[in-house]
Amino acid sequence: MKLIIATNNEKKLRELREIMGKYFDSVQSLKEAGINHETVEDGVTFEENALKKARETAKVSGCAAVADDSGLAVDALGGAPGIYSARYCGRHGDDEANLRLVLKNMENIPQRSARFVCALAYVNGDEEAVFRGEMEGEINFAPKGEHGFGYDPIFYLPEYGCTSAELKPEEKNRISHRAKAIAKLAEYLGDKK
Repeated sequence: MKLIIATNNEKKLRELREIMGKYFDSVQSLKEAGINHETVEDGVTFEENALKKARETAKVSGCAAVADDSGLAVDALGGAPGIYSARYCGRHGDDEANLRLVLKNMENIPQRSARFVCALAYVNGDEEAVFRGEMEGEINFAPKGEHGFGYDPIFYLPEYGCTSAELKPEEKNRISHRAKAIAKLAEYLGDKK
């Protein structure tokens, strides 16, 4: 089955492709499919944004489309940065500034629980489905690790004793919020066969 992934984020694309490659025959980015389209993410939930991106991409491409909206939700910050994770500092895609702002806002806060959230939308013609995956953890006091991107260096996984940026990419891709959402999508599509 051919899928278009509705993203222009190279780091996210690489991670999604690595996970999705075992489930789908052909996974193309917007660029590879020759689509020059950027969806305005104006939803109020991860699910709304993912579904909007998938709908627009499916319509423009005429193919099945998958889109994710994902981010970090910190309990002590009322779920922030949430859907604004990529632009928490006020600039889109400045991972370092976003990470520093979360650490600044978490100074002197003992309650550190957080989760990575992924809403993954699938649209194929009139068929639509949305799947959610979460990875529970805590906000570390300082960045650690060289792998991953975004908030991975400050997202501590107690059961592994390290941040998600300290995990090898293949290990992270096995347990991540995206992996969980993609597994639900694959199960959904498998049940339809």
